[in-house]
Amino acid sequence: MIDVKNFTSAIAQIAEERGIPAEKVWETIESAIAAAYKKEYGKKGQVIKAKLDNKTGEVLFWQVKKVVDEKMIYSEEELAELKDEGPSSAEATEGEIKIRFNPERHIMLDEAKKINSKIKIEEELELPLEVKEDFGRISAQTAKQVILQKIREAERETVLTEYKAKEGEIVSGIVQRIEGQNVLFDIGKTLGFLPREEQIPGEFYRPGQRLKLFLIKVEDTSKGPVIILSRAYPRLVSKLFELEVPEISQGQVQINSIAREAGSRTKIAISTKAEGIDPIGAAVGQRGTRVQAVINELGGEKVDIIEYSEDPQKYIANALSPAKVIEIKIMPRNKALAVVQDDQLSLAIGKEGQNVRLAAKLTGWKIDVRSPEQAAEMRIEEKEEVKKEKKATKAKKVKVKKDKE
Repeated sequence: MIDVKNFTSAIAQIAEERGIPAEKVWETIESAIAAAYKKEYGKKGQVIKAKLDNKTGEVLFWQVKKVVDEKMIYSEEELAELKDEGPSSAEATEGEIKIRFNPERHIMLDEAKKINSKIKIEEELELPLEVKEDFGRISAQTAKQVILQKIREAERETVLTEYKAKEGEIVSGIVQRIEGQNVLFDIGKTLGFLPREEQIPGEFYRPGQRLKLFLIKVEDTSKGPVIILSRAYPRLVSKLFELEVPEISQGQVQINSIAREAGSRTKIAISTKAEGIDPIGAAVGQRGTRVQAVINELGGEKVDIIEYSEDPQKYIANALSPAKVIEIKIMPRNKALAVVQDDQLSLAIGKEGQNVRLAAKLTGWKIDVRSPEQAAEMRIEEKEEVKKEKKATKAKKVKVKKDKE
């Protein structure tokens, strides 16, 4: 008999501290008690269940057996073949799965019906077991060890389930400690792992610092769930805009594409089909408050918000912002020529080519930025190339004609 009042209070405390549902903790306790009973009094192969009455504190035990018939089990001849020649010599017919009969785990249908006349094949039959007088004294330590193990397993499962559902979302974390070049964040019920390659270049982390992070994935390892976080992931920016801009979170404004070089600059393309909404204005916010909140969270990273367009010429021109584009010429093989004035050339290309590189990532086009003079020279060269190609084609046709003659 168990002191239910104290026991229930302890379960509630465990559930709250570990973040595990109380019902799960209760099931874990019952599983641990059953395991302790089996260790002390059970036999190999037995399946034992325990039920703890949450009102009286009484514990009951059952042995569980699966109901089978002759068709479901290997005959002695088949077992002999399996032993001598291997499984392939005694295969079940297609759709059947045969088992080795174990009297501790299985019971024949005719025997089961003597106990429960309504039972069917493959159902489970529960057979009451004797409650030993010395069970509590002998197995208390065993039960305690199993309970701790089961609670750890339940805690692990809870963490895995909860954070698996948060993959692709933002989590808030506090820097707990730094291990080498990696950072561990307290993200609630567990720690999140920020590897070096997912950090913003040049960003420093100190214990106690609170940051928002993108949860890339949850890996189930032998040591428990490992939550991989990122500060450099492009979608971190889009998720931050979802937090700051109601029109985006409500679906009135869509994020069509994003290109990012973490710690330096991000370009984000947005659009809307809703009437009366300015997508750029919505994302920027009154006096720039919304975009500034995102920039602050990213440690001062520059953010260009551009309007998406299904017209590639307009879209590419927008993507090269803040440079002003004179003309966009669409060329073969997903290439585009962007023509800008001489004083806009360095702005369009950007420092170390960053602006045009991000614009290309954003739009999916290979962009070549030229001044009007350079573009004119390119056109002359293109015309010369076309003439050469035509001349070569004509010469080839003449040769083929002569060869036929």
